[in-house]
Amino acid sequence: MLYFQLVIMSGTVLLAYYFECTDTFQVHIQGFFCQDGNLMKPYPGTEDESFISPLVLYCVLAATPTAIIFIGEIATYFIKSTRENLIIQEKMILTGECCYLNPLVRRIIRFIGVFAFGLFATDIFVNAGQVVTGNLTPYFLTVCKPNYTGTDCLAHHEFISNGNICTGDPEVIEKARRSFPSKHAALSIYSALYATMYITSTIKTKSSRLAKPVLCLGTLCSAFLTGLNRVSEYRNHCVDVIGGFILGTAVALFLVSSIRTRFHYCIIHGRNLKCYL
Repeated sequence: MLYFQLVIMSGTVLLAYYFECTDTFQVHIQGFFCQDGNLMKPYPGTEDESFISPLVLYCVLAATPTAIIFIGEIATYFIKSTRENLIIQEKMILTGECCYLNPLVRRIIRFIGVFAFGLFATDIFVNAGQVVTGNLTPYFLTVCKPNYTGTDCLAHHEFISNGNICTGDPEVIEKARRSFPSKHAALSIYSALYATMYITSTIKTKSSRLAKPVLCLGTLCSAFLTGLNRVSEYRNHCVDVIGGFILGTAVALFLVSSIRTRFHYCIIHGRNLKCYL
């Protein structure tokens, strides 16, 4: 079972790589109207020039839930280890068919592994949606630079499906065809919801009554602000951000509901030690 999970994870990472770093999947060429005001917003520059650049986004997405899981698991481990009649299995427990891990390490690997899988899966769904729909960004006509004096554009109500009418930079134009759903919105809400649901389902100490709402609201607000930033910078339409939020939420809800959150412990019954995984 462990090897099967590793194969699935490797395949997911590989598919995400092909979507992100290769031209294996060609973007659908969607038509447009030359006088469409929704596509004439000013070009905001490359993604690296954004207020929330991809490097900053990916670092925060990876670091925040990982840190929360580490701190939460270590705190829960030591808190539950002090209960009467419960003995944390300090030696080793079996996981997979070849490896033995401490229950604390096993839980950390499980939660982070599921989070990483969901992050790559969300990225794949976003890229697939962008490739299939080919939805145009608010600044598409600014970078497309069609010939407005040409026959096609002179007819104001003429729908243009010919991608060769664009005279701008082909690389920038291709990126301007990948608007729906918003990747920033999908990844940020997925990360925020995963961290939020982990906090609410595993951290149950009385001393965390104020810390839990603060952490949850902080992560969720950061995700919503990321989506608003995409709209304010004219990098995505409102519907693109909403679609990204829905996609990221669906993946987070599915993955969190599919994993168990019970702590590993052992109870002494006479001379027997009964362990719950």
